[in-house]
Amino acid sequence: MWTLSSSSNKPLYQQLIHLIQQAIINGTLGPGERLPSERQLSHLLNINRSTVIRALNELTDRKLLIRKIGSGSYVNPLKHEINLYPSMNWYPVKSVYTQYQRDPYQIHIQELRKKAQEKHINLIDMATGDLAPSLLPKIDPTDLPWQHVLSLEQDDETTLLGLYSFRQAVQYHMKKRIGISVDLSEILITTGTQQALFLLTQTLLGPGDHIAVETPSSFFRLPIFQASGLRVHPAALDQNGVNPEILQKLIRKHPVKMIFLNPVFQNPTGSILSSFRKKEILRLCHDNQIPLIEDDAYSLLSFDENTDCRSIKMYDKYKQVIYLGSLSKYIGKAIRAGWIIAPRPIIHQLANVRRQIEGGTSVLPQLLAQYYLTHQMDNHFNFLQKKLSKKAKNLCHWLDQNYQSLFQIQPPKGGLYLYSKCPPDKNKELSTLLQEWLKQKIIIAKGEEFGGSQGEIRFNFSHFSSKTIKRLKNSL
Repeated sequence: MWTLSSSSNKPLYQQLIHLIQQAIINGTLGPGERLPSERQLSHLLNINRSTVIRALNELTDRKLLIRKIGSGSYVNPLKHEINLYPSMNWYPVKSVYTQYQRDPYQIHIQELRKKAQEKHINLIDMATGDLAPSLLPKIDPTDLPWQHVLSLEQDDETTLLGLYSFRQAVQYHMKKRIGISVDLSEILITTGTQQALFLLTQTLLGPGDHIAVETPSSFFRLPIFQASGLRVHPAALDQNGVNPEILQKLIRKHPVKMIFLNPVFQNPTGSILSSFRKKEILRLCHDNQIPLIEDDAYSLLSFDENTDCRSIKMYDKYKQVIYLGSLSKYIGKAIRAGWIIAPRPIIHQLANVRRQIEGGTSVLPQLLAQYYLTHQMDNHFNFLQKKLSKKAKNLCHWLDQNYQSLFQIQPPKGGLYLYSKCPPDKNKELSTLLQEWLKQKIIIAKGEEFGGSQGEIRFNFSHFSSKTIKRLKNSL
């Protein structure tokens, strides 16, 4: 029965859906019967495995099949639940973006944040990934020529790639501060890293493709990968970032199509990939022709000029690296601005996909971001480095003074985050402490949210304040 019609004009995945559906209707496939594996179907029908996966996913969404991890796909034995004919179905979209169930601690955090906002209560919210509001720059938009702004919205190149003057500012920024020379045709303006990742997964990857993602990481919890039907393989970190040998094992075991890394002051661990590892990973990517996506969000926030904060892109001789930059962490969520740096053909692919989805990018955030890059960034980052360095030291001192036996910490060398691992025999004590901190309106993020292990936690030290903690304790 496993043959497709050579005369059909329908896409292959739709032909496979029809084939399985008819087999269930006529009884060739009985209730509860196991289908051949994805690999077997791909071989039997002489089609790509990604095509098989797409067909099986759709049939599973319609409850025609039941897929069991590690076991296979089965005909749904409950006939009354089977939907033999396609209908409008919103369930797959909803399930992808809500599959990560929050634990009671996370629910409590959301409730506490809402209560604090409504009643103007001060929190020490070290669970957030954003810079503390008190450290954000002041950008005044009142002097912008509004008629000029409106005219810029009509420009085709601005709509496709982003504001020309902002791309020039990004080009200058990359050369002066990052040390990379980039052609304007290799820059695409985005609303930040999230949009960049969405465009990359939708344009360069397909359902069933395998990717490697460092773990724990902010990448790991993104629903974008699951929504695109990608197979995510975690690459464990140590204190020096991702070990190239681990990536090599993943590549040998799986057909990895893309690797995602945040190499400098990584979120959440704060680790820094050594220059040796950067070069080894690049060599590995070149040998296997695998693109590397580099999220360089924090490399300018070093506390020590001797720390090696060079991006992987600096070592890239063969255009293997697609570089993601963003300002949203430093100028606030209201001004969402970032960029992708990639070979020109890739940039135009991404730009055309983005234009089909949303028509283009707004000019106003780009003008504000351009002003920040051109006139404020140097002074603001000098200010941030001093303030964040002091906050990190104060946090380490507070933890060492009060919870020395509970936390294993390495003082941060930059960035926004301090990552701690609690000894396994102290996990219950840590759980009790987290609840006590919630009562004191002190919030941190669990490492499990990023794919980490139990007992690992992340502090955003930009929100730490010794004075506030003393005041909160005195008010109990």
